[in-house]
Amino acid sequence: MEDGTSKSLGHCGDTDDDYDVLQWDTREDCEVRQILDRIADKWSLLVIALLDQRSLRFTELRRKIDGISQRMLARTLRHLERDGLVSRTVHPVVPPRVDYELTPLGASLHHTVRALVTWTEKHQNEIAVARSAYDVRVVVEQEAAEKEAVRREAMARGVLAGGR
Repeated sequence: MEDGTSKSLGHCGDTDDDYDVLQWDTREDCEVRQILDRIADKWSLLVIALLDQRSLRFTELRRKIDGISQRMLARTLRHLERDGLVSRTVHPVVPPRVDYELTPLGASLHHTVRALVTWTEKHQNEIAVARSAYDVRVVVEQEAAEKEAVRREAMARGVLAGGR
């Protein structure tokens, strides 16, 4: 087996000694990346946060999540159920009633999500200041680039006019 080749077929990290275990692989076939892509989208995070409080019906979730379409909610719930984060219970009544709730795995993820939200709340003002500074810097750089383009265009016109 070549150096740097993993003996585990499902492992997507580098096997060198300096591999940082806190990193994740960027290849599309990496399970870690796929899971992070799934749980880190805004709809999944909202569903997980809402279901931490109690089980909810589809229509309740849709009412509570502003801006989500019926199709996107159904897709999000299906993916979360497939990943073992949400369980779906169909009650044999007319009309059919379906409840969604977090599994123990989903509840453990909610603790991590809550920590992320807490961090965001703590640092939101710093982030707002950084965004404002960035926006000002981009405007200044854009204005400078536009002035430089006008100056070069004028110089080019001058060269062309002098050559006639």
